[in-house]
Amino acid sequence: MGANCAPLLVDILLYSYEAEFIQSLLSEGKRYLASDFKLTAAGKRRGKKGGSKPQLYEDTSMQPPPPQQQYGYGAPPQGQGYDPSGYGGMPQNFPGSQFVNDPMANMAMQYGTSLADQGSQYVHKNIEKYVSTSKLKYYFAVDTTYVGKKLGLLLFPFTHSDWSIKYNQDEPIAPRDEVNAPDLYIPSMAFVTYVLVAGVVLGINNKFTPEQLGVQTSTAFVWLVIELLVLNLSLYVMNLNTDLKYLDIVAYCGYKFVGMIFCLVAGLLFQSMGYYGVLLWFSITISFFLIRTLRIKILPHSEGDGYSRGSKRSLYLILVISLVQPLMMWWLTSYIMFVR
Repeated sequence: MGANCAPLLVDILLYSYEAEFIQSLLSEGKRYLASDFKLTAAGKRRGKKGGSKPQLYEDTSMQPPPPQQQYGYGAPPQGQGYDPSGYGGMPQNFPGSQFVNDPMANMAMQYGTSLADQGSQYVHKNIEKYVSTSKLKYYFAVDTTYVGKKLGLLLFPFTHSDWSIKYNQDEPIAPRDEVNAPDLYIPSMAFVTYVLVAGVVLGINNKFTPEQLGVQTSTAFVWLVIELLVLNLSLYVMNLNTDLKYLDIVAYCGYKFVGMIFCLVAGLLFQSMGYYGVLLWFSITISFFLIRTLRIKILPHSEGDGYSRGSKRSLYLILVISLVQPLMMWWLTSYIMFVR
């Protein structure tokens, strides 16, 4: 039970092949070849006389099985401690171990982590001064119903009668509950879609390069920033007391990207005739929409004497804003449609 008989069986099999081969040589009269195996025969004869027989294979049949290591709940046997490198763990000497074990390096790492945390807190506090997170969330508080109504209002604003914005305890109602409230969701999505559609138009005209997407994005963004700065400066110079915030300006100036998308698609499908037709329609609609909307925001309220200050200047500013948007739409789409 448990003895390994494989070496003995292999010896018997090889001996049978060797004896058969020697007999075939003798029967064929090739004694000179059979004599080459005399050393083997001599070794066998010496083995019979009591000499030491050379062992070709290690005989494991008589070796006892190795003892089973039973550790149990106690400590492992002496000299057989835990080696983490043999079980896939981290070796003791690995690249960079001198930095991990160095106390100065650990101190520098902790100092760098605390410095980064302080920097992030400082940046967050300074951003909150100019862009309040709560105020920014208000402009993205939209739903599918609001987006559909707002797009319909931008496409055909002539049938809309009530342009006032409802308030709740001196705070405007969220855009999802008030279609006249400005939002930043539609302008931001329209801005990204405009860049992608411009890339498609350039690709169809075999004028697309990877750098063009960056150029379109930076150009549209820079012009939007210029509009924001000019309008804020105009409000400051004219000394107009309005309810218009700078995020409202970004929203109202960003609605033109919706019309720009339709202009590019129409130009792609119907060439220049479709482009100019859609551009003319959205020039009228965006101007009408801004005039009716900005009247609520920019026109001053009546003073105690019954008169209002700066009404003419406010009307001029509203007209300038409303007429600049169609020009910007033409400027940011014409060179894409008719690029050479």
